[in-house]
Amino acid sequence: MPPIPAPRDAGTTTTTDVPLYWVRYGVAGAPPLLVLHGGPGAHHDYLLPQMLALGSADGGRDLLLYDQRGGGQSKTDALEVITWKTQVQDLARVIAEFSLGTPTIVGYSWGALLALLYAAEAARDKSLPSPRALVLVDPAPISRKFRDVFEREFAKRQNGPVIARQREELNASGLRGRDPDAHRQRTFELSVAGYFADPTSARDLTPFRVMARVQQSVWESMGEYDLAADGRLASIRAATLITHGRQDPIPLASSEECARVMKARLVVLEQCGHVPYVEQPAALFSAVETFLREQRVAGG
Repeated sequence: MPPIPAPRDAGTTTTTDVPLYWVRYGVAGAPPLLVLHGGPGAHHDYLLPQMLALGSADGGRDLLLYDQRGGGQSKTDALEVITWKTQVQDLARVIAEFSLGTPTIVGYSWGALLALLYAAEAARDKSLPSPRALVLVDPAPISRKFRDVFEREFAKRQNGPVIARQREELNASGLRGRDPDAHRQRTFELSVAGYFADPTSARDLTPFRVMARVQQSVWESMGEYDLAADGRLASIRAATLITHGRQDPIPLASSEECARVMKARLVVLEQCGHVPYVEQPAALFSAVETFLREQRVAGG
């Protein structure tokens, strides 16, 4: 597992309904970049250290990440129902608290969908600052239809022969008794191997935990959603880059439709599943850096 460096700064928000844990990496005073983790119900640090590459290139950037409500160090004992609207409201307050203005947002998986939901709300509610630019890395499905396809494909992969064989090898290895921590690490990696183009490459990952209650409540709040059909995607005016792994269990058609409606740039990453910052980091960061550099030039 790669080591995660200590953040430059860290703390908790003061303007959200519950404190949200945040960290800053990169270069203080450089252009800010807000990075949203996936889930829902997960936490920021599984994106690290690989995503820290965004803070060191092209003169440096000031990276801000936070644990979304209900996950990581933003867990709450309250029995509140956390919905997509809760997460959008929290995101709006984070943007205001850190004086991000019209932010540039990088969202991964659910974090990319959260960025879209926020941008659509900002298009409707003029009191919210609209994002200047969006980078959507393997975004979660933009409709319930595409989410159903993803769920079937992921289950198929997790129950397929390659991962089954790896589970058998782990069970026969005796690792549980020799090194319980290493066994837990390997068990985690096999639980997410179906996200990879090559399941055998799911190694040396930063583990994470998804809070099932939060995940369930957020997805239930989405209902039979379709961000293309209901006009939300078309309302967004931010310059947008979408990257999507060719072998991602989330169907490429979801990102293709998103790009078509938003007139966004779509970069398809070959030999890549849902974890491009591990599987194809050079291709991912090259595409993202090119886009962000263009946005910086366009913004003067």
